[in-house]
Amino acid sequence: MGNITNREPYQQAYYPPAPTRFTRFMRTCILWQLYRFVAINYKMVKLLAKSHH
Repeated sequence: MGNITNREPYQQAYYPPAPTRFTRFMRTCILWQLYRFVAINYKMVKLLAKSHH
């Protein structure tokens, strides 16, 4: 088995990394979210169309 280290709460290594500026921008950009929404829905419609013939 591997070496398991017990992390104490509230230490620096315990917290997840903070998102970068680009990541925060992509999460809040309305145009990017709209594009992803349309792309995912298009993929679902394609998948359903294949299964209904």
